[in-house]
Amino acid sequence: MNLTAVAVEVGQIALGVGVAPLLPGVVQWLKAKLQGRRGPSPLQPYRELRRLWGKSRFLPQPSTVVYQWAPSVVVAALASALMVLSVPGLPTASPIGHDAVLLVGLLALARFAIALTAWDTGSGFALMGAARDLMVAISVEALLILCLALAALPAGSTDLRAMEEAAAGGAIWLSPEHWCGLVAFALVAVAETGRQPIDNPDTHLELTMIHEGPLLEYAGRDLAYLQWAASARHWVILVLGAELFLPHAGPPVARLVELVGWMFVALAGLAVTETMVVKMRLLRIPVFLGTGAGIATIGIVSWFTVGRP
Repeated sequence: MNLTAVAVEVGQIALGVGVAPLLPGVVQWLKAKLQGRRGPSPLQPYRELRRLWGKSRFLPQPSTVVYQWAPSVVVAALASALMVLSVPGLPTASPIGHDAVLLVGLLALARFAIALTAWDTGSGFALMGAARDLMVAISVEALLILCLALAALPAGSTDLRAMEEAAAGGAIWLSPEHWCGLVAFALVAVAETGRQPIDNPDTHLELTMIHEGPLLEYAGRDLAYLQWAASARHWVILVLGAELFLPHAGPPVARLVELVGWMFVALAGLAVTETMVVKMRLLRIPVFLGTGAGIATIGIVSWFTVGRP
């Protein structure tokens, strides 16, 4: 096995593990600036993780091994998702491959493990949040698969390395299906990261929680694991969107710099969206994501009718 590829893969995982908590922190910091508030530091998520790591574990009654092992399953799924991502322009050697469908499955596994804990403990608010999260997941995962299908068509493969190379350069921007994929994936990013108008990450009202509802029974290190996993989901989705749907070209160093720049643009976009848009009603979320599915479907039809540029 190529030692350079192994080193790149290890570095990518370490970077994802270490930098992921910074992403929601930057969004909160930018949102505070846009609203004229001082707001928390971008490093606040690290402080929260350090505080939670020093607290003892909490085991509600009744609960089983499902509750105890769920945080480990979630962390393992997100860590595996970091391995599946490809590094722009650099060789990688993930032992589990770089298939886009596998990435979707790992994200779904993490969501399913969290939902199971709500049924395990029987908490009313946790069950409410888990049911809402699964309802959103039905739409957002289908939309994510459509977006990845659009990105896979030019590459002729679901391998993320081939998809990333097919999306490089300027020719792809002459394809209407690529623009459809970009718009649809923007809706995926909002939903998968739990941002408004889908969810409100700042709420402390149990009746309105979606993504954070199933976490109400957790504390200490278990909650630290789950909060890191939520940050890692930000990392996976934003890196995936930047690699497949945003402009990138040139040597590997230039692509990495472009990736950092596009990540900041995406974080700023999430902050602006949360500042300007209010949380929508729960029953309107499938319509919102269904709009993205319609746009992605138009892109797929365009590919087979119009063809390549």
